[in-house]
Amino acid sequence: MFDTLSEKLQGVLGGLKGQGRLSEDDINKAMREIRLALLEADVNFKVVKQFVAAVKERAMGSDVLESLTPGQQVVKIVHEELAKLMGAASTKLTFSPRPPTVVLMVGLQGSGKTTACGKLARFLKAQGKQVEMIACDIYRPAAIDQLKMLGSQLDVPVFSIDGSQDAVEIATKGVADAAQAGRDVAIIDTAGRLHIDEKLMQELVSIRGEVKPHNILLVLDAMTGQDAVNVAEEFMQQVNFDGVVLTKLDGDARGGAALSVKAVTGKPIKFASTGEKLDSFDYFHPERMAGRILGMGDVLTLIEKAQTTMDEKKAAELEQKLRKAQFTFDDFLDQMQSMRKMGPLAGMLAMIPGVPKALKNQQIDERELDRVEAIIRSMTLEERRLPDIINGSRRKRIAAGSGTNVQAVNQLISRFKQMQKLMKQFASGKGGKGMPNIPPDLLKGGF
Repeated sequence: MFDTLSEKLQGVLGGLKGQGRLSEDDINKAMREIRLALLEADVNFKVVKQFVAAVKERAMGSDVLESLTPGQQVVKIVHEELAKLMGAASTKLTFSPRPPTVVLMVGLQGSGKTTACGKLARFLKAQGKQVEMIACDIYRPAAIDQLKMLGSQLDVPVFSIDGSQDAVEIATKGVADAAQAGRDVAIIDTAGRLHIDEKLMQELVSIRGEVKPHNILLVLDAMTGQDAVNVAEEFMQQVNFDGVVLTKLDGDARGGAALSVKAVTGKPIKFASTGEKLDSFDYFHPERMAGRILGMGDVLTLIEKAQTTMDEKKAAELEQKLRKAQFTFDDFLDQMQSMRKMGPLAGMLAMIPGVPKALKNQQIDERELDRVEAIIRSMTLEERRLPDIINGSRRKRIAAGSGTNVQAVNQLISRFKQMQKLMKQFASGKGGKGMPNIPPDLLKGGF
């Protein structure tokens, strides 16, 4: 996400960081390039104008021009203004003291609204909430079936009324059903249109008047760029939503919607969907996103993902094994599975500050990890613990059992032994200062 914008902004700011002093001309030139980068990213023109003016005013101050590190100060200003542009701080859902908390999901057809309902249900369920979804999209073919399928996957009940053509009735009875069942949250999936029309808006206004939702979330497709912001303005005038859910953010290399919608509507981006899987959904953190755009990484999100997937006891045991250079194939398999639960590896690399651009852009084939896992699982317990005993006949058996070939088995064992040697260097303190030279092929094929 934001690849194009990120690359251009990092190029502009990287040039400033290398200079010992900055003149007014240097800053004016940088502002012109930043303005062009934002416009090419499909950011609203008025938003670009206000953003550049705010950055320039601060950058022209004596704190920057007289600083020993003026370039770093400009980067800091751009980071703070980007975060401010997207909302400054993360905003969360409003929960009612008297459940159920009602969340009304609105948006155009094709924005990913029904899937967003499922992702939100999973997100809230992981936080310990009892959730019910209500199927009020009575116009789109198979919309109710899609919501029921998501509910089945998540073990979340879905309320619907067969044959009903009254979305207001379904919403009202659905909320009553959620209250009677003691649910904490009721999520209402409403109908969308290919474009905004009076009938769509009137139905949403009627549902809002009847169920009085605690949260109205507008679902926007980030890939539509400036069009998403225009849609947000229309919905703001008619429905007055509380926040935005940005979907398909992982497919938006420009970033126009994310950088414009808060400034244009005054409403925050509350959630971001960054992948097709149901767990690719989280609160939107403007400051963290600004850091990722500027190549600063997103360590806080990476830590949060690790905390939700990695067992503390196992982590402590692994640390002791690493100190004693006793890392085995079983340990590697455990770590690989934990890492994969955190999401796509390419996405995690983007969160780590200082990772080379070439490595961030490297296409990591997740199927290669499946092959590595299959090879390890085809080994006996003894072979996983003592790979030195794996001779020619054992390698043939492992290759046959994993559906691979002997060459793939040899390659994995060779790389694993290289990794063990590196760990022994750390454990014995013979690795010298800093990180030892890691062979390039350790970065491929599952390592």
